[in-house]
Amino acid sequence: MTYAEETHRRRTFAIISHPDAGKTTLTEKLLLFSGAIQIAGSVKARKASRHATSDWMEIEKQRGISVASSVMQMVYREHVINLLDTPGHKDFSEDTYRVLTAVDSALMVIDAANGVEAQTRRLIEVCRQRNTPIITFVNKMDREVRDPLDILDEVERELGMPCVPMTWPVGQGKSFEGILNLRTQRMTVFEAGSERRPQDFEAIALNNTPALVQRFGDTMASALESMELAVGASPQFDAQAFLAGRQTPVFFGSGVNNFGVMEVLEALVDLAPPPGVRTSFTQVNKETVAKEVRPEDAAFSGVVFKVQANMDANHRDRIAFVRIASGRYSPGMRLKVMRNNKELRPTSVVTFMSQRREAVEEAYAGDIVGFTTHGGVQLGDTITDGTVNLLFTGLPFFAPEMFMTVLLKNPLRTKQLQQGLAQLGEEGAIQVFKPEMGGNMLLGAIGQLQFEVVAHRLKSEYDADIRLESSQYTGARWITADSAQELKTFVNAYPQRMALDAADTLAFLCTSPYDVRLAQERFPKIHFHPLREHAGLALHSAS
Repeated sequence: MTYAEETHRRRTFAIISHPDAGKTTLTEKLLLFSGAIQIAGSVKARKASRHATSDWMEIEKQRGISVASSVMQMVYREHVINLLDTPGHKDFSEDTYRVLTAVDSALMVIDAANGVEAQTRRLIEVCRQRNTPIITFVNKMDREVRDPLDILDEVERELGMPCVPMTWPVGQGKSFEGILNLRTQRMTVFEAGSERRPQDFEAIALNNTPALVQRFGDTMASALESMELAVGASPQFDAQAFLAGRQTPVFFGSGVNNFGVMEVLEALVDLAPPPGVRTSFTQVNKETVAKEVRPEDAAFSGVVFKVQANMDANHRDRIAFVRIASGRYSPGMRLKVMRNNKELRPTSVVTFMSQRREAVEEAYAGDIVGFTTHGGVQLGDTITDGTVNLLFTGLPFFAPEMFMTVLLKNPLRTKQLQQGLAQLGEEGAIQVFKPEMGGNMLLGAIGQLQFEVVAHRLKSEYDADIRLESSQYTGARWITADSAQELKTFVNAYPQRMALDAADTLAFLCTSPYDVRLAQERFPKIHFHPLREHAGLALHSAS
């Protein structure tokens, strides 16, 4: 196959939702139906003997939640599907935001009883900013839930785009009889059970309405009536509008019962986009200019959107997750980190099936590969084969909203603590700040659960037992200035407030919202940033 043919059969998407909407369960079932796994895990109970395949970290197994994004690859209908399962919990939203920069579409899971919830709104906003196409799956129809017309109306309001029903539920809760597939004009009859496969469900053609009403009674009559209302109020499916993020196809089902999932898998192949053009930056005549990178371009390029330490506790490895943007990766290829123009020599390059890894024989644009390294790679780094001079940007880092001071219980473990904080900071699991005037390290987070996870990981992965104490700081802003002298004057004025983050970027620590305002008034030529992108913006000549 040519590069273009290989990339065209790729589908790379993230599953997003509010916690407990059934996202990880749906991930399992998609893997099950594609043949990627043989048995689905259980994420219900802390003491369950089986855990979700996509939740590999010990703390995830204890809590029954996803706290780190995981990557899985499967093949279905001759298409290579890269699925990224993201944390639903708001405390880990940074990880999710970064994952969304690496995908071409998103599958949004909504709890039919609760509708669109707070965390889903945040993720929708990120998708809208990037015009990411969204497929919607309304889950848990086998429970007592809201009217499907009400759910569609809410999704339309929250998304700011029209919904196009692709399947429609017949009843709900105890009277849930199945779904009507508007694409195939068939009804799939519901039967409860987590062991059922798609071929086990009865399917009936929709061309004999009286027979359906006779069999399923008022439940079917009501479903047909509401379906007509929904279809009448919705536009026809428009592939271009969907791909531009202006329309969402909607599916109904029950993930835990394997029901309605196959329809979603088919839609991901039929409707979701293949890898597209990505914008990078390059230097022309000493000026930085935008450059389009096409997936079928021969030169290899990719961007590091996630770094994970210690996925294999036996080897203390670090894996850089790279979304390939163009070209083809093959074993032994020479790679370069564009931030510092240094050669990257990974000890291995793998694709993922959650905990399982396989050595990469070849990979193309759209694929997610893992470079096993011992450092030297940061979040947001552009990786190339050295033949092109470019950088990708857009990987966000948000200013922390909470701070804690790190105190080591055993001072003899200082080296382990420093190593752990350095690696977890580079990984993006938490933001680590080193005060310029010395003193204890500071951890900055979006939510409280991040602190708990980092303390757990420092103890279990680095043997550094810590105590976290509240800090006087309540926020931070990254700072830049119009000139080096102005920046030096500002730093000298606030020496106690200066700290460096994991990327050695200077930040101003705040004790109240007024700190920034007052500092801004005193130093109008200093710029305070609540968000920073990856710092490596200096371009080098490709050799």
